[in-house]
Amino acid sequence: MEDQMLNRTIAPAFQPINKLAIHEPESFEYANGLKAFVFQSPELELIKFEFVFENHFDTHELTLMNTALSAMFKEGTSSRTSGQIADEIDFLGAYLMPEYSFDHTSLTLYTMHKHVAQVLPIVSDILQHSIFPQKELDTYVRNNKQSLEISLKKNDFIARRLFYQNVFGDNRYGAVPSPEAFDAITRESLLKLYNKQIQPSNCTLFVAGNVTKDVLAIVDSIFGQQWENTYSDRDKDLFVLGEVKSQIITDFKAESLQSAIRIGGHSINREHPDFPALQFVNTLFGGFFGSRLMRNIREDKGYTYSIGSAAVSLQHAGFFTIASEVGVDVTQATMDEIEKEFKLLGNELAEEDEIALVRNYMQGVLLGSLESIFSHADKYKAVYYSGMDLSYYDYYADVMNAMDPLKVQEIAHKYFDYDKMVKVVVGQLN
Repeated sequence: MEDQMLNRTIAPAFQPINKLAIHEPESFEYANGLKAFVFQSPELELIKFEFVFENHFDTHELTLMNTALSAMFKEGTSSRTSGQIADEIDFLGAYLMPEYSFDHTSLTLYTMHKHVAQVLPIVSDILQHSIFPQKELDTYVRNNKQSLEISLKKNDFIARRLFYQNVFGDNRYGAVPSPEAFDAITRESLLKLYNKQIQPSNCTLFVAGNVTKDVLAIVDSIFGQQWENTYSDRDKDLFVLGEVKSQIITDFKAESLQSAIRIGGHSINREHPDFPALQFVNTLFGGFFGSRLMRNIREDKGYTYSIGSAAVSLQHAGFFTIASEVGVDVTQATMDEIEKEFKLLGNELAEEDEIALVRNYMQGVLLGSLESIFSHADKYKAVYYSGMDLSYYDYYADVMNAMDPLKVQEIAHKYFDYDKMVKVVVGQLN
């Protein structure tokens, strides 16, 4: 019996991930152009419906308009006030959440299986008959102008704005709002964008949970048959990615006790075969608590509470960024240490133990991110909008397992060139 007891002084052996079991959805396409992907989990009574729309932009529209469109989804329809929408959703124990990102606007509903027939008509009303009442719009504009004016006094917020402006230029990723820009949002302009963008032909629906035949029949009836396209002449989006000029941008704040630092530039997105390897090297460099930037600048030097880096994939581009806030007296020293870490990454081979640590961490994070059917839907959505399928995650796992010191150095040389990056400091730089 004693021989079978678990020895808790010995850590269990690491097991590499060779293949991920991610749920493959059932797909539907309706006559009105709506596409739907269904992820079945019969044991789960909660169902998630996520309606995702590609954002529409042209040279005459503010990117701020899409943010306002998302925020005002629940503010009223031709038959329901915002209060009535909230009361009906709450009474049925559901949760309705609009979201905005650079490339997409979404409306997500969580509801119990037994209430689907009562809740989905409310969502349908929002997607077809929103009116953006003037009173609610005035409140939105006033509150967001005040919020922006407060944020513009914060160094980290200013640094983020300057970073996006100088990395991306004059497009959806680089545009930043001013308090005055909110005044250009009118009810008429919101309705115009709503009528262009919130159409079934521009929508992809992700459904996850206990999706029975009855639920599919309701979706088919309300969103596949009753929802009609009322706008078809949708212009092709204009997107021009500006050239990044390596420079140091400073915004001096005499009263600041801390400086906000942002460093980065253009990079690849998920469509590029190097992206998983880039994510690996980013994690090693600054993407988790045990990264090189954290060990040096927080643990060793004590310059900051937090510093991190990220490799971000967008629909039309990708970017790499480092962000931190440090005391004004160590701002230059922090910049010097960051530059030193870039040089070490490219000039010296990483140790096998460090690579194994990063590999195990990333594989653990990946597995931990698949705790529910909703997570599986999110994983599918990420590759779907990159024009890929679920085989990407097998490729991702293969890349993680194949990373070695030479591959880390190769990726560092290709994508981690400090001299080509934009450096932003808001505060004081001695």
